[in-house]
Amino acid sequence: MDSFAATRARMPELQRRIAADPGRFRMLTGERPTGPLHLGHYVGSITERVHLQNLGVETLVILADYQVITDRDIAARVGDHVRSAIADYLAAGLDPDRTTIFTHSAVPALNQLLVPFLSLVTEAELHRNPTVKAELAASGRALSGLLLTYPVHQAADILFCKGNLVPVGKDNLPHIEITRTIARRFNERYGEVFPVPEAMVTDAAEILGLDGRKMSKSYGNAIALSMSADETAAAIRRTRTDSDRHITYDPVERPGVAGLLSTAAICLDSTPQRIAERIGDAGSGALKALTTEAVNSFLAGHRARRAQLAADPGLIDSVLRAGNKRANDLADATLAEVRTQMGMSYAEAR
Repeated sequence: MDSFAATRARMPELQRRIAADPGRFRMLTGERPTGPLHLGHYVGSITERVHLQNLGVETLVILADYQVITDRDIAARVGDHVRSAIADYLAAGLDPDRTTIFTHSAVPALNQLLVPFLSLVTEAELHRNPTVKAELAASGRALSGLLLTYPVHQAADILFCKGNLVPVGKDNLPHIEITRTIARRFNERYGEVFPVPEAMVTDAAEILGLDGRKMSKSYGNAIALSMSADETAAAIRRTRTDSDRHITYDPVERPGVAGLLSTAAICLDSTPQRIAERIGDAGSGALKALTTEAVNSFLAGHRARRAQLAADPGLIDSVLRAGNKRANDLADATLAEVRTQMGMSYAEAR
């Protein structure tokens, strides 16, 4: 059994423990603010964060702005992307009184943990990480030190707050494994400080983008949560399909049609195959019309709440300030404990 299958097999027991005592868990999750959040984020992760928050799991959400520069020049609009993401979090139901939302660059003590953590991993372990390999291939550049150490930075993200629950997809499971390795090695070398976090994987379906590939900001094939209804209709209208009027779900041979079917199915709580049967011989025009209506109806409530939030321009910044303060308090306490365990507390001012 591979590591993902083994992790999936443990989920019923983990979910039982969460339901029985949610207060035992502190969840760290988040993303890199490289662009607007999209429908895939909403269905694949944001709604699960809201669910766990509402169960009573302590929730921290990081917008990893430093990690934007691991494989590319820092985006000129990173601040806009941070604020846009927070608007989507709040509109989706994340409550800043119960969930800490913060940015990577605003928490110095978190980033300082990178130094001792780097001493606990080998270069070979870093090179084996599949995300490092994938990002390097996508960037077309020489491997930077920051990209190479990306998995260790993610370990600091999780462990600075002593997070013990991390929702992940299959692609990110190796990051949790190296985080677990770092936590164990630190505890063995210096004494118990860090919990060994558990990965949580869900059964959320992967949404195909409008071009049939995985929905991704970098591919430009996504339905952004911040789009208007008209912008959504235009994006769907531009999707390349084919001349066959009989609609079938075939991601390999008909990627554009498959992307539209996948998107509609998620929004209608159906399957791509059932949507295809429903449209039959009506052609891609009918498919695009149905998908547009499905997406706009599905996101209507979210977009209305988002517009209300935008009417209070100071709200987003106040949420971020409060989240950054909470994250700094946690990071400062953890770093002080790490220094003590490492015999370096003499560096503290008296």
